[in-house]
Amino acid sequence: MSIWQHEPSLAALNESMKGSIGEVLDIRFESFDGDSISASMAVDARTHQPYGLLHGGASVVLAETLGSMASYLCIDPTAFQCVGLEVNANHLRGLRSGRVSGVCRPVHLGRSTHVWDIRLSGEDGKPSCIARLTVAVIPLQGGRL
Repeated sequence: MSIWQHEPSLAALNESMKGSIGEVLDIRFESFDGDSISASMAVDARTHQPYGLLHGGASVVLAETLGSMASYLCIDPTAFQCVGLEVNANHLRGLRSGRVSGVCRPVHLGRSTHVWDIRLSGEDGKPSCIARLTVAVIPLQGGRL
């Protein structure tokens, strides 16, 4: 059984990155199944810190993008809006190049909050970051927040 309220469309998710930080950092949604969604991000000058390693903040951008999109896919967007409440990340290993991939899975899908576990890894499959994102699910009032 799928957790998604509406079937994810990779084309639509990737289109939604246009004009946002997701486009700047080359975040690409790549796959999904019944309870997870995956995306990757470039590891290059756009995402490096001054010493040539993947910036921790860029890792958090990928994690929050994955969790926020996952929450959106779990709600009725005509009635609710999702906003981030808290994100934390443990940076485990530095990356210098290639792409970093993330897999996002739910920890808790409640009526008013969602909690997501996001695991990032380098192209070799070794973990680089573990993040947790808490999202508030807010009812829309009059079609606006």
